[in-house]
Amino acid sequence: MLAKMQSDGDTIAAIATPPGIGAIGIVRFSGSEAKGILARMVQPLSPRFKDFRPWQLHRARALDWHGTALDDVLAVFMPGPQTFTGEDTAEIQCHGGPVVVQAILESVLRHGARQAQRGEFTRRAFMNGRIDLSQAEAVAELVAAPSREALRYGLNRLDGLLGQRIRELAAKLEGLRTSLCLAVDFPEEETEVLEPLALSAAVDEAIGALQRLLAGSRRANVMQQGALVVLAGAVNAGKSSLLNALLGRNRALVTAIPGTTRDYLEEACDLMGVPVRLIDTAGLRRGGEAGLEAVERLGMVRSREKLAEADAILLVLDGARLGDEGAAALSCPDPAAEEVLNAVGATPMLVVWNKCDVCMPTVFPPRWLEKQSCCAVSALSGAHVEELAAMLRALLLSSTGGEPVEDGLAPNARQSLALENALEELQALREDVLAGQPYDCCAVRLEMACEHLGDVTGVSSPAEVLNSIFAQFCIGK
Repeated sequence: MLAKMQSDGDTIAAIATPPGIGAIGIVRFSGSEAKGILARMVQPLSPRFKDFRPWQLHRARALDWHGTALDDVLAVFMPGPQTFTGEDTAEIQCHGGPVVVQAILESVLRHGARQAQRGEFTRRAFMNGRIDLSQAEAVAELVAAPSREALRYGLNRLDGLLGQRIRELAAKLEGLRTSLCLAVDFPEEETEVLEPLALSAAVDEAIGALQRLLAGSRRANVMQQGALVVLAGAVNAGKSSLLNALLGRNRALVTAIPGTTRDYLEEACDLMGVPVRLIDTAGLRRGGEAGLEAVERLGMVRSREKLAEADAILLVLDGARLGDEGAAALSCPDPAAEEVLNAVGATPMLVVWNKCDVCMPTVFPPRWLEKQSCCAVSALSGAHVEELAAMLRALLLSSTGGEPVEDGLAPNARQSLALENALEELQALREDVLAGQPYDCCAVRLEMACEHLGDVTGVSSPAEVLNSIFAQFCIGK
């Protein structure tokens, strides 16, 4: 196991603030020589200074390796193990000019530290048992968070909520495995052994817990990568106007001329804390593509390609053209809408009845939409666009298959793969139990499931996996 291993004792250093000019720059160093290096390279300005009091900022002059003053700084020493890395750590907070910050880092290195590698501070925190691997990954995800919601999910993982759930589940599975091993090793002893039905019920409970965790993986992908939302429908349905309304600015060209949008237009926006890429596509024509210009035909091909790539689809209907009669129809009266409905498959979709200021039908949602989510808006006036945005956000954050989601817990792609592997073992175990397989075989399944869970927190992760994860960090983290 790699958890709680100590570092080699050398002291690492790096600039902890972004490159460029800023008000403040921070040079951080961690390791057994952190306090000694700090004492050699800063000259406290207080006449009452005797020693670096832990966790207290001291105003000082930073010196280079020749003793020449570099900057007026604030210096702090933080003793381990109650630091982020679990080691003695020091920071020098200087003025944020690149030359100043680089000169101070060079002085730290010349006084005995070495340049930190990517993610090495966080890796030391993991190796010294300060955080588990899911928390370590959350550090990088917080730094790169593209939205407030991504921050929330990342902070929950950093607080250890995901790791706590995994450890609790692993402990229950380990308890089951111990019980099975006792029954196999000491069959003549009076040990309490779970009956097959009770064992199957316990496995089912663990399967449910894993499924709830995995239901949040789609949320994690949406939060970190952003969702691709395609606006589709017939020409002149108001897709470009709706794009402008969701963006809050006039980005797409809007005219009364059919086929104004010839190619797709992509724009990024923050949808109430969720990063989204909106794509306005060329309208699909009634009666097919016969007689259309080559450019418009190509635009329709692109529209269909984007539909296949979408994380969610907004099917925009021309309410003014469909009217009351179109809403009351038993079958879809719009060929373009029918094409989209037939093409979406399992892709989440929200149907938008546009131009409700011109016609708000008495039958709503339209009868032919069956169970599709539907809302009515006026993209031109902005009426109900906020309600549409809220519905789209909920659609993007909903789980696939309708499973309940552990709120605030969203495993990333690597963690989800480990959870899926554990789930497969447990599902196979349930079948083995019901089929009457020997308990020693069942115990092997439990052991493998626990090992996959350990991959999430890093208990059983090999060195090459750790190297791959921490290589994605910035040097100062």
